[in-house]
Amino acid sequence: WTCSTSGGTARRLTSDLYDIAQPDWSPDGSTLVFQSYRDGVFNLWTIRPDGSQARQLTRGPYDHREPRWSPDGRSIAFSSDARGSYGIYLYDTRDASIRAVVDGPEEEYEPTWSPDGASLAFIVADTRIDVVSVATGARSTLVTVPTGQILHMPQWHPNGTDVVVQALHGGANDLLQIHAGTLTPLVTGEEVFPFRASFSKDWRYFYTSDGKIRMRRTGSDRVSTVGFTAAVCVTRPSYPKRRRDFDGQTPHQVVGIGSPVLSPDGKSVAFRALNDLWTMRLGGTPQPLFEDPWWKSDPDWSPDGSRLAYASDRTGTLNLWVRDLATATDTQVTFLTESAAVSCRWSPDGRELAYLDQDGALWVLDVASGDVQRVFEATFEPGRPTWSPDGTIIALAAVVPYSKRYREGLSKILLVNRRTGEATYVAPAPDRSIQTRGDDGPVWSPDGRWMVYAMESVLWLLPVGRDGRPTGAPRQLTTGVSDAPSWSGDSRTVLYLSGGELRTIRVGGAAGAGNKVAVPLTWTNAPGPDRLVIHAGRMWDGTSATVRRDVDILVSGHRIVGVEPHRAGRPGTLVDASNRFVMPGIIDIHHHREMQGSSYGSRQGPLWLALGITTTRSPGSPAYQMVEERESVQSGRRVAPRYFGTGEAVDGPRIYYNFMRPTFTSAQLTLELARAAALDYDLTKCYVRLPTVWQKQVIDWSHRHGIPSTSHYHYPAMAFGGDGTEHVGATNRFGYSRTITNVGSGFSDVTDMFNTSRMARTPTLFVSSTLYREDTSLVTDPRVTRLYPPWRQKALAATVATAQTTDQTITRANLAHQVDQLKRMVRGGGLVTTGTDSPIDHLAISTHMNLRALVLYGLTPREALITATSNSGSYLGEQLGRVATGCFADLAIIDGDPLTRIEDAAAVTAVVTSGRYRTVEQLLAPYAGPTATTTTTARAGRTHRVLAPVPRHSGAEAYWWNDPHVLEEARQSCCGPH
Repeated sequence: WTCSTSGGTARRLTSDLYDIAQPDWSPDGSTLVFQSYRDGVFNLWTIRPDGSQARQLTRGPYDHREPRWSPDGRSIAFSSDARGSYGIYLYDTRDASIRAVVDGPEEEYEPTWSPDGASLAFIVADTRIDVVSVATGARSTLVTVPTGQILHMPQWHPNGTDVVVQALHGGANDLLQIHAGTLTPLVTGEEVFPFRASFSKDWRYFYTSDGKIRMRRTGSDRVSTVGFTAAVCVTRPSYPKRRRDFDGQTPHQVVGIGSPVLSPDGKSVAFRALNDLWTMRLGGTPQPLFEDPWWKSDPDWSPDGSRLAYASDRTGTLNLWVRDLATATDTQVTFLTESAAVSCRWSPDGRELAYLDQDGALWVLDVASGDVQRVFEATFEPGRPTWSPDGTIIALAAVVPYSKRYREGLSKILLVNRRTGEATYVAPAPDRSIQTRGDDGPVWSPDGRWMVYAMESVLWLLPVGRDGRPTGAPRQLTTGVSDAPSWSGDSRTVLYLSGGELRTIRVGGAAGAGNKVAVPLTWTNAPGPDRLVIHAGRMWDGTSATVRRDVDILVSGHRIVGVEPHRAGRPGTLVDASNRFVMPGIIDIHHHREMQGSSYGSRQGPLWLALGITTTRSPGSPAYQMVEERESVQSGRRVAPRYFGTGEAVDGPRIYYNFMRPTFTSAQLTLELARAAALDYDLTKCYVRLPTVWQKQVIDWSHRHGIPSTSHYHYPAMAFGGDGTEHVGATNRFGYSRTITNVGSGFSDVTDMFNTSRMARTPTLFVSSTLYREDTSLVTDPRVTRLYPPWRQKALAATVATAQTTDQTITRANLAHQVDQLKRMVRGGGLVTTGTDSPIDHLAISTHMNLRALVLYGLTPREALITATSNSGSYLGEQLGRVATGCFADLAIIDGDPLTRIEDAAAVTAVVTSGRYRTVEQLLAPYAGPTATTTTTARAGRTHRVLAPVPRHSGAEAYWWNDPHVLEEARQSCCGPH
């Protein structure tokens, strides 16, 4: 946009699809340079002030940001991560050549030219401003601030000696002037935004604060506002929402097939489905192995095919077990109580199992002796390990960020020598990423010649040597959407998943669609009760301002068939809640049930339910695990809330979480949407590095299929008809949020756009953890102490300690600002739902802490509860979140009055889900202590001999992203400036 310095109507120069930021005028005013994310990475573009002659200057896989035109117009300074960290570069406008000016090991960015063009000032790692001579490269430090303060966007003062910079310190955003190495206040008492100030020739300067463009004159305290209007269009989503079939009794084909593995002889497959592990002869019928309520995952055949290793929590926490397939007996082989064991793989000699713990560290177990040894330090959400044929190298998918400044990167192949600890990262292809870090590989062929993995949504074969290093270029193996490859023992056949189907393909021929493997396995919705009568002393329906007293809620099947005055003797099973408060079950609309590292196992569902949460929705999960969970819950084979979900969020070329799908081309996006259709996603999620042109395509596709599409962005998603924004303000590709400032504030344009478009907003109030300073009632609640695994209890204790031992003034102010935005939305007709992003935040209890924060800072208990009941149900397009005839019978029975005291919403004594009644004690009963099945051969009281970890490999410091402090911050953070 351009606008007169005196204000008025702004003129738009670029469309939403350019996805631009950081414009800068050429010295003669004839051209603007800006950064654009149009093609999936940040590149520099120029355009004329009339909107003509848009031209791209840079290309390639690296980001080019924050362009600044030199005073003579011959160069454009910018920052880029082209060499492994951000540095300062110059683009020559005459010949388009690029050269580095500064590119050290620290992160250097946001350059600004001195008025004479001889020097550049720039930010170093948030807390320093350095100056470099463009001609000589001589460098000096202008100012350094203490850790915890953040500097942004330096701008050289016209006097040629001073620099003006935006600073965040102590919860205040100020504009400061650096004179003779000293920071002095220039603008205080306003919330200054993190964009550069701009000086005119007459020494006026313009800056942004409090949602406005401000102008001051150097040497004067007088401030004026540049009033302007800039009109944008928003589109209210309008399409018929598809409803999931929760009532019908028609059998459905199982498509939630998890972690399939081909037997060594190539004749059988083992996989996870319907809360069980199954084996099946190819062409035969699947056979369940357990038919019990415990968690089972990660099956793997022993090299001779006689045994199956897997993870289960039947004795308390997730440990490894081995089933003898001939005798159908199970032996526990790890005996961990303070950590988990998952994602196991047999060594080629059948003596050892490699596995991951809940933090992502790589371990090896000697099955016979029980000795365990940590082979490699924790990485962030790594993939399942795989062995070299000689057992020396273990490979797995692991993320490698492009820089320390932003967390996103590529999922590469990590090769670990299990004897020496030496580690090497290998790219699956230049500037490409393993599809997801889970079951998508790499998987080493038994003969050692190949690794197979999913990349760009299809399978590839990479020729490798004995050490796992590539010996040639990868070769495409499949043409259809592909996941979860595994090998036959002769290395000639690969089994994989494609759109919910198992397929096999021979490795010697051309890329193709493979051969379908029939899986004759179906599931049916669990039936509800014939007749259930809930006698409620008090009943709130999810919307009304009043409570009804002494009523009967009549349930048949899954639904409420009537709400009538109480009458004794009604036919049906009676639930006596005559001294209780009955309300709709709570809906948590943003969580990630299958997120790696939480390892709740079978405890997760009962935990949600015991706290009154009867429906959850995941806007990002490993696709096949999500569907397996959904089918397990609907069929009644797993006790858990009603579940809506999507697969891996659709992302751009750079990713961070293991459940994001890196997307590189339009053709690949078509494959991703084909998977979404085949697995019947309930929504689509566009993540932070997906270009807007593809986001629009995903939104249009979703609406044609009757499902919503959501993201971290409000605009231009609003222009495309997007349905929701996750979080009050969240991670996005610009490093700042367009909806919220770094102190939690929001402004009227954001609220008005939400309310006009009716785009839903899900808060996920992470800073509600500050309330643990006074309120630990849920921390010590038996539901939490019995159902949280030890590592999650430690994480919760750390959160409480932070709240109680550190100054919470700034955090409280931030929380108050966030809730103020939500209050203005709620009372202005906007749609606010409830979600938490757990288990990044603490599972289930964070839902209640969010509700308590809403009430503490301005909403009434009824307004808060509506966000978690009828609002969320309405957004889902389902008959949920209300107590009314025709709605699903999802109810919370409470000892208290949550409409008067919001804390009582957690005082749950029982729940009804799809008409099935369960008390809290019934939900907790299986978890009173260790349990075992009758087919278990458990070595009671066994402990491990923990061998000394393999020494940290030389050069490990180069892999800074695996530093324990960096990892811990990553696990506790969702919505920082990335």
